[in-house]
Amino acid sequence: MIRFARKEDAPRIHALIKDLAVYEKAADEAKATIEQIEETIFGEKPHAFCHVAEVDGEVVGISIWFLNYSTWLGKPGIYLEDLYVDPAHRGKGLGLALLKELGAICIERGYERLQWWVLDWNEPSIEFYKSLGAVPMDEWTIYRVTGEALKKLGS
Repeated sequence: MIRFARKEDAPRIHALIKDLAVYEKAADEAKATIEQIEETIFGEKPHAFCHVAEVDGEVVGISIWFLNYSTWLGKPGIYLEDLYVDPAHRGKGLGLALLKELGAICIERGYERLQWWVLDWNEPSIEFYKSLGAVPMDEWTIYRVTGEALKKLGS
């Protein structure tokens, strides 16, 4: 079952985010707390949204997303921040179901883009995404400013 996440799912969402960070070889970088998840996803002014895949009453997968905007199209779209399914539940169509839900939201709301990043070494995910018709945006390079560089930039 795919559904919008509820605040009481926050601890499980947090655990799955931690599992994803381990999978992506970046466990030390996942610093979000359960309280931050509660505030940013379920608070009065959410900054992100979450769907969960539930099997027998247990949350086993997540898609965390937010709106982005295309100046060229003049329309919003969905940026998928995290898609993760517990390894014990992979191969059952849950990742596809989570993506289909986001695709349906795009169609329903008139959004023209659903996009995300994937690590270059994550071949199973890359092949899965390509099978859905997703195309890599190889001509773009991602830049990020964080930490001390962000403090310097913003001061």
